[in-house]
Amino acid sequence: METLDVTKIEPRLKHPTIFDRFDALKGGEAFIIHNDHDPKPLYFQLQSERGNTFEWKYLKEGPMEWDVQISKMNTDAFPLTVGELVVDDYRKAEILSKFGIDFCCGGNKTLKEACDDKGIDIANVEEALSEVYNMTQTRQHDFKNWNLDFLIDYIVNTHHKYVEEALPMLDEFSIRVATVHGESRPELMEIARYFKGISEELKLHMHKEEEILFPYIKKLSEAKNLNRKIEASPFGSIENVINMMETEHTAVGEDFHKINDLSNSYTPPADGCSSYKLLYSKLDEFERDLHQHIHLENNILFPKAIKMEKELMG
Repeated sequence: METLDVTKIEPRLKHPTIFDRFDALKGGEAFIIHNDHDPKPLYFQLQSERGNTFEWKYLKEGPMEWDVQISKMNTDAFPLTVGELVVDDYRKAEILSKFGIDFCCGGNKTLKEACDDKGIDIANVEEALSEVYNMTQTRQHDFKNWNLDFLIDYIVNTHHKYVEEALPMLDEFSIRVATVHGESRPELMEIARYFKGISEELKLHMHKEEEILFPYIKKLSEAKNLNRKIEASPFGSIENVINMMETEHTAVGEDFHKINDLSNSYTPPADGCSSYKLLYSKLDEFERDLHQHIHLENNILFPKAIKMEKELMG
């Protein structure tokens, strides 16, 4: 197995060199880094930028010499779902969206399954995803490590609040633009109709989350923190409610996908007036927010809540 002697590398090039060596590995391959101090900061940087794709094993732990074996996990044996890819690094969401891959409602599919469904070459998607690591690292929220209480408060205060404020305006605006331009652009009538249904569905959906599901998850979190058992809920297992929430997420996601198609990915016609352009811009903004909203629930909050309930009930 190859050993990379980090002590012989110029300081500013140490981490980039190690990352290049790691990226060149195939699944199941490994290399050893040799250093004169504990390279623990590298572990955290790898975790932040490459996610759950490696194994870290100390072979020698000081005080003068440190050897660590870094292995790239074989994702073919245990393939990540597209939802898990985005949980590890939300920058991947934009890339998947460009290929038309649904990472929120369809987040439980592997990348291969998602590509097969779309009839696209997985190699092209994997190449695009690998470019994420060459992007400027922007500050991202560490959603996957937040406690559930805090994540729920974030969802309610950020995404639910946005939806509540945006729905009345978009409801009215979609109808107004359809009324003015619908005769020559019949797709606008369909867009207004779909959005009306989405609006009604989301209002009821968020009410159920805020009044029933989220308070129960907070009770689970409190019980775990206090190391105590919790009584069964009136609705049985939390999976019952979560299955219903995910079904509603899928329905809303499918309707918004139809709006996306009808609007040609929110591209107004060349002669579209300012109201027309503003409507499409706001619908695009709404769908982007909805994707992250559903992603946080389907791929992070819900799986953790199900696991927590099972641990407490056990």
